[in-house]
Amino acid sequence: MSIAPIITFKAGRCEVDTSSKPYKVKPQPEPGYIYLYSEDELVHFCWRKRDVPLTDPELDLVMVPTDGSFTPYEYKTTPQPTSKTNGRIFALKFASSSDRHLFWLQSKPQARDGDPAWFSPRDRKIGDIVHRLLQGEEVNVTRELASVRNNTDDRRPDDEDENMEDAEGQPDQQEHRGSASGGAGAGATGGDVRDEGENSREGGADGARAASSAAPDASDAVRNFLESLRGEPSLGGAQQSRQDTDKPYPYLSHLLPTSITVPIIDTIAAKAPERLDALLGFLPPAVIVLSGNNPGAFDGKNEPSVQAVEEAKASLSTESKKALLKKVLRSPQFHQALATLTQALRDGGLPGVADALGIRVENGGYLQNGSMPMGGGLAVEAFVEGVKRTLQEQKR
Repeated sequence: MSIAPIITFKAGRCEVDTSSKPYKVKPQPEPGYIYLYSEDELVHFCWRKRDVPLTDPELDLVMVPTDGSFTPYEYKTTPQPTSKTNGRIFALKFASSSDRHLFWLQSKPQARDGDPAWFSPRDRKIGDIVHRLLQGEEVNVTRELASVRNNTDDRRPDDEDENMEDAEGQPDQQEHRGSASGGAGAGATGGDVRDEGENSREGGADGARAASSAAPDASDAVRNFLESLRGEPSLGGAQQSRQDTDKPYPYLSHLLPTSITVPIIDTIAAKAPERLDALLGFLPPAVIVLSGNNPGAFDGKNEPSVQAVEEAKASLSTESKKALLKKVLRSPQFHQALATLTQALRDGGLPGVADALGIRVENGGYLQNGSMPMGGGLAVEAFVEGVKRTLQEQKR
């Protein structure tokens, strides 16, 4: 898979301490980059440390169009009282959940008076470009950035990274879900795209593009399954009529971030390593064979035999099995598949999806009147609760 970032700029992550009020936002010291790229018509929002490859981000979010927003935090415009920020902070928020990520920009501020909280035209343009990309818009990044020229008097000659200290704020995620509430990170500054804009390519002249693998990816099974549902009469349509019964609920990709899923593999390996084989059974057979000691058993055309798959499993050590499963969980294809499945549920596909997967959902996936499938967040919640219920019944 080749990765060609649409835009790249220097930024660090922040943590929010909610143990006391006002809440504190603590900028993390690691120098990093925010970058966005597109794959299969979906935008990936990524963050990585500067000393790791472009293909190994610590944060990789597959963004469903219009679900995410990227906005600057400005303490003067927030509806609740907060401390003045001492840096420039952007908040990544989601319409489908109350989750948010805060980032501080890691080059010096451009204000003539040195105010670290002042957003320059360049800073705002960076945020505007990212926000519009998350809305699904087509953006000519080069042209947009070329249209912004900061006044020389407003630009600080030094563009080195700033030191950081804590700052206070008072976010209220329950009551102000749609606002950019939250304190600002310290020493936070603006991402400089003069050197790191659309054309930023690191790690090699070809832009550090990763060589793509000829192996089928782990989302093939999900993608094929969703393709089989396209003819279902319950998919799509009647969406307007379901709006009154909808509710906010996270997407599956938000419920299953790598920070949760990847450690589970280590836990399973430590407590019940035999369950790793059960998890491998959910992967496409070709992926397993290509990871074994005889990848030639897959000719790239025909599905590997059951014997070849079992031999490949047997040849894999516990560490190799863990590595393969973690690679799948971290893959953009897996998160895209979660986003696609979420969209199918939100668009009215819950009855067909639940039936095909053998999941018992409330009222068969239909609204109380029994004539219209659930949609929106209501359908995603019913699907998640149905999975829990089905697993509990199977254990009993």
